[in-house]
Amino acid sequence: MQLSNAFRMAVILALGIMILFAGNLTADEKGKIPITTQSETALENYLKGRDLFEKLRAQESREYFRKAVEADPDFAMGHLYLAQTQATAQGFFEELKKAVALKDDVSEGERFWILGLQAGSSGDAALQDKYYSKLVMAYPNDERARNLYGNFLFGQQRYAEAIKSYEKGVAINPDYSLNYNMLGYSHRFMGNYEEAEKAFQKYIDLVPDDPNPQDSYAELLMKMGEYEKSIEHYKKALSINPSFIASHIGIATNYNYMGKYEKAHEQIKSMYKGARDDGQRRAAHFCMAVSYADQGELEAALGEIKKQYEIARKIDDKPAMAGDLVIMGQILMEMDEYKKALSKFEESVKVNESADVSREVKEFAKGTHNFFAGCVALAKGDVAKARKRADKYMQFAEKLQNPFQIRQAHELAGRIALDAGDFKLAISELEQSNLQNPYNVYRMALAYKGLGKTDEARKWCKKAAKFNALNSLNMAFVRNKAEQMMASM
Repeated sequence: MQLSNAFRMAVILALGIMILFAGNLTADEKGKIPITTQSETALENYLKGRDLFEKLRAQESREYFRKAVEADPDFAMGHLYLAQTQATAQGFFEELKKAVALKDDVSEGERFWILGLQAGSSGDAALQDKYYSKLVMAYPNDERARNLYGNFLFGQQRYAEAIKSYEKGVAINPDYSLNYNMLGYSHRFMGNYEEAEKAFQKYIDLVPDDPNPQDSYAELLMKMGEYEKSIEHYKKALSINPSFIASHIGIATNYNYMGKYEKAHEQIKSMYKGARDDGQRRAAHFCMAVSYADQGELEAALGEIKKQYEIARKIDDKPAMAGDLVIMGQILMEMDEYKKALSKFEESVKVNESADVSREVKEFAKGTHNFFAGCVALAKGDVAKARKRADKYMQFAEKLQNPFQIRQAHELAGRIALDAGDFKLAISELEQSNLQNPYNVYRMALAYKGLGKTDEARKWCKKAAKFNALNSLNMAFVRNKAEQMMASM
């Protein structure tokens, strides 16, 4: 939003008053990130929404954020949070755009927060790190800043650093529950299950009447293979809030691992019936697709993603449509329908190009296409084309300094080496790939088997078969393959 200098100065003066007001809500708020708004009504609704959002009740929080920006259309953080609660991908980008347009009229902390999310939405992890680092340096005593930066580090698989950020947040405010939640997840991803359980139990103690602590603990139990006990805790979460979608998904995932697919489908159908918006309906279709894929029913899984796509198409949610097309392509790859898969990947880029998103987001989609095109070329036996795509993708990833894309580039290089029978190179590349992807864990098993190292292959194969990822298509694609491989060794 462009303002005249005179009007901008008037707004800044008004905002200065409101920053002082919002920054001194209580004595405990000293040193926290200010909240910039010109409306007490907007602030009141924002704080109610933020409380629900921090309990991972995004759907319920959305209405409060909507009321906040209606009371103050220039409430940047209201738009930022509203973006993150949208049921559609297009809605996210629209609200984020509004927040970014207001970045020059807010406090320094809010500006770093907004620009960090914008960078992340464009795949620029290095820039996102820069802004979030500035945020915690400017507000070292804000537990939310510590949580935000910790979440970024967690997403980059920098778990030890994330733990330090969350622990600093706990030291600032021992009653701020979200840092315990993410401490639990960080320890879980590092394999420190005992520490993870301690963090989740503390989370439960702090907010016993909230569904998410039970949900988080249930996910740890599922990871540990304690499926029945996991379901018990997911049901405890649903007894607190029957509409807590994540727990429906968790129960269905447990039933998949137990081979009780009818029960999984019943749970998903119940979830769909209780869905309150298109986002939740899409989530139900994806969950059903994962269940079908775990059964080996790939045609049925593809059908569920097509239904998911139709929901987005009807409201012209092009970013979501683009993502759905990629998922279709991945399923078609598993079906050995490589030509059709490539068509879906190419269509995804075209749809994204026509979407109302930033140029950076569109360029990111184009760059990422090299990975999918390389996978198709390799599957079709065109190794030279696959290597060419892999080189382009690595250059793209390194220029962007995005760890996820760099790991994915190593994945493609590892798959090419595995196909060529160069098992040592395959292991070297796959060790640098995303090993939170159970498919890459399985590929490690294949590489060690190729070297004749049966014990090591069996170890990796067991890890892939029992990876127990939540609601993951890659897990569904690989679980039965890994179990069959274990049986054959």
